[in-house]
Amino acid sequence: MATAARLVRGEQQKQIVKLIEGMAGRMSAWEIWQDFIVLSALAISNSVDREHRETREKEYMRRASRYTREEMQRFPEMLALVVSALEENQDQDFLGDLFMCLGLGDQWKGQFFTPYCVCKAMAKLNRNEQIEQEIVEKGWISVNDPACGAGALLLAFANEVKERGINYQERVLFIAQDIDYLAGMMCYIQLSLLGCPGYVVVADTLAHPCTCLDERGLLPRPGENVWKTPMFFRDCWTWRRIMSGGIKGEKEKYA
Repeated sequence: MATAARLVRGEQQKQIVKLIEGMAGRMSAWEIWQDFIVLSALAISNSVDREHRETREKEYMRRASRYTREEMQRFPEMLALVVSALEENQDQDFLGDLFMCLGLGDQWKGQFFTPYCVCKAMAKLNRNEQIEQEIVEKGWISVNDPACGAGALLLAFANEVKERGINYQERVLFIAQDIDYLAGMMCYIQLSLLGCPGYVVVADTLAHPCTCLDERGLLPRPGENVWKTPMFFRDCWTWRRIMSGGIKGEKEKYA
């Protein structure tokens, strides 16, 4: 990763690479990247999800203990750069693109993230009146990616419906799943920062597909591997879960 800053695009990506390279030494750049992603996801989750806060806080402290106080200050700096990049242009897969530009896919099960431009084209191919019609009839729609990676396809869908005048923060439920923990966390961060209501499930889609306690996917079966975005706790989505029989009764405790 020593020359990675020459391969990435945009000032924020370059700054993140420089911060990682500046910390590398006793730990590899790959380990630092992993901890950056996981610590960021844990921090976001712990700000809203009381159910898993204790367990995830322990994991946060475990990972944080590997770094000095000065090194730990670099992680919020990197997350702030991600926020800045998405504020400038939310129509992108910032983390997935950076991940692939750094060549980290070669070290990570040989996986290859679908380029955002391809995901954007796929989202546009689904342009029809069915989405608007279902929103009028049912109030909201859901979209699911069972192999989400860093979330490019879901992000492209969010941006597509936004271009069509649909407020996805109120009208679209985003459901993501991936077998890889790191991929799921990258997706979770980006969905959270873009204000997408929904959740990410880290599990094998084929062996353990995401299941819910209601027909429309509002009530995922509880577990350590369910990561709910901050926008999922917004009033309109909370009331929808209540109306679906969730939150208090949780469908008779998962019966």
